[in-house]
Amino acid sequence: MIETGARRREIDDVASELFHTNGYAATSVRDIARALDIQGASLYAHVASKEDLLWSIVDRAATVFEEAAERAGADTAGDDPVERLAAIVEAHVEVIAADPEQSSVFVTEWRHLSPERRAAIGARRDDYEQRFRSLIADGQAVGAFARVDPAIAATFLLTALNGIATWYRPDGRLSADRIADHYVDLALRSLSEDHR
Repeated sequence: MIETGARRREIDDVASELFHTNGYAATSVRDIARALDIQGASLYAHVASKEDLLWSIVDRAATVFEEAAERAGADTAGDDPVERLAAIVEAHVEVIAADPEQSSVFVTEWRHLSPERRAAIGARRDDYEQRFRSLIADGQAVGAFARVDPAIAATFLLTALNGIATWYRPDGRLSADRIADHYVDLALRSLSEDHR
């Protein structure tokens, strides 16, 4: 039976760390149980399957990214697409820095979901990417951004942003805020008319 609450979050967190470190395919239910210091069969008292763990992690991560993007849009005063893009880039970096393991699993391991779940997450990822495309197109409409394909530009930015999950360390050389500052600067420079 699926369990909610603190114990379930602990299970998800341990699974997320193992999926991040070893990959979903190379992580067994026994590995997760061992990390939790319980018997493998006992884990099934808390979760239905290894894929259900992956689904829980990916679904939660998608929600965190979506909510951060919503807050970034709401917190940005006015309709300036440059400010709005800067805010969503910063929010994306903050989400990754807050939980790099979960973010990494969301970015790389979601393809191991069943076709139905993969399609559901794929649609949410497409909707999230559309936010970037729309902001880029809005910036182009007011002459703030160069005339590039908004879909390609959004993919470029999100690929760079999602790559942070593969190397970010909380104890690294730069704080999450400084990394966000650099990524905002690089994103805006890459799209500016002056850059061309």
